[in-house]
Amino acid sequence: MKLKDKNDNLSMSTMTEGNPLKILLKFAFPMLVGNVLQQLYNMVDSIVVGNYVGKIALAAVGTGFPIIFMMAAMFIGLGIGATILISQYIGAGDVDSVKKTSQTIYTAMIIGSIPISIIGIFLCEPILNLINTPADTLPMAKQYMVIIFAGMVGTFGYNVNAGILQGFGDSKSSLLFLAIATVINIILDLVFVVIFHWSVSGVAIATIIAQIISWIFGIIYMRKKYEVLRFSVIQFKFDKEIFKKILKLGLPTGIQQTLFSVGIMSLQSLVNSYGSDFIAGFNAANKIDTFAFMPIQSFSNAVTTFTGQNIGAKRMDRVHKGTVTAVSLSVIVCLIALVILPVGPSILGLFNSDPPVIEAGMIYLNNVLPFYTLLAMVFTLNAVIRGAGESVVPMIGAIASLWLGRIPAAFFIADKFGKEYMFISYGVGWALWLMMTGPYYLSGKWKAKSQKLLSNSDKK
Repeated sequence: MKLKDKNDNLSMSTMTEGNPLKILLKFAFPMLVGNVLQQLYNMVDSIVVGNYVGKIALAAVGTGFPIIFMMAAMFIGLGIGATILISQYIGAGDVDSVKKTSQTIYTAMIIGSIPISIIGIFLCEPILNLINTPADTLPMAKQYMVIIFAGMVGTFGYNVNAGILQGFGDSKSSLLFLAIATVINIILDLVFVVIFHWSVSGVAIATIIAQIISWIFGIIYMRKKYEVLRFSVIQFKFDKEIFKKILKLGLPTGIQQTLFSVGIMSLQSLVNSYGSDFIAGFNAANKIDTFAFMPIQSFSNAVTTFTGQNIGAKRMDRVHKGTVTAVSLSVIVCLIALVILPVGPSILGLFNSDPPVIEAGMIYLNNVLPFYTLLAMVFTLNAVIRGAGESVVPMIGAIASLWLGRIPAAFFIADKFGKEYMFISYGVGWALWLMMTGPYYLSGKWKAKSQKLLSNSDKK
């Protein structure tokens, strides 16, 4: 049985036929635009607080991010697991399992957001102290994080909607949801910070309001567009067998994301030891270099769904073509992204015009952007492997890359050569990751993983 969009008679399994290049570009482009909007969303937060509140506020908003990400990381992993499972069920034409998977991940999201919010609110200050947050930055960072954690259900809800649609091969609808959130967030940022003078609290409140509105709009939109998604999100229907499969796919990624975020906090601790100017520059540069990462993320998300659907349809020949195409596209875009370097100081000045802040930001950009081609290759290969249902190997590679590569290299380089070169450690970690992932991909062992996931569906 094939999945249908209720508004037409086309199968949603569009990725199993046609030119892989055209399919990946068509699917990735709306996601790339969405990522640009997402980054604009984040940049506006930083630009507003950096210019209207100050560099300490800019440092505070950035310092809180890795902690927020750490608390949400496990659920993010489960969301990825659900996306892969949905894409494979769509490729296999199993409508009932698509609906059960969507209901199950929604139930897990709503119930799971409550303890994550509570724990985050109570632990944010101790963790901020643990990562050497400067005394002048800590109060604002705590203030920002408490509000974000209180509204975590909106963040989770938006991401669940986007993940389900990605499994369907629909990247345009989630772009609409993000556009709505971005416009609302920008307007509320300016109102709450510039007019009401609510400082970092205004930015945080604007963020959660925008995400909750976008989440609710997404639910209404998805129910109207896809008949299979016409269920109440508060019915709390939960399929244990489906959830076991989600866990099998998503738990390794969740563990990877959690350990990765802990590692990032270790690096944040090193960055924090150099003071608020360095923190502000580092956080501003992170917003800029994300533009280089966005195409990688978009193409890798596209190839994950492409892989899942084609494996579900037993088209392994197309999986290889999609992999080569996605790697090539990602590497080309990373080379083009090097044009950021000459204009870096001017862009950093949008966040804060203090020379020490700009200098710190350029230290990061000059050391990281030249190595992005390594990240492009390894990220895409891992996306293919995950799309096939193998999550453990990408997890091991990512953890080793961070804990055996980037973190020790950062502390060693900073100690021996100074903070001006510490971010070369990113390239060290990515090279190690590629040396682990590349041979595993070439071995082809990952191809057999999807068969077990689909076996129960075949029996039905």
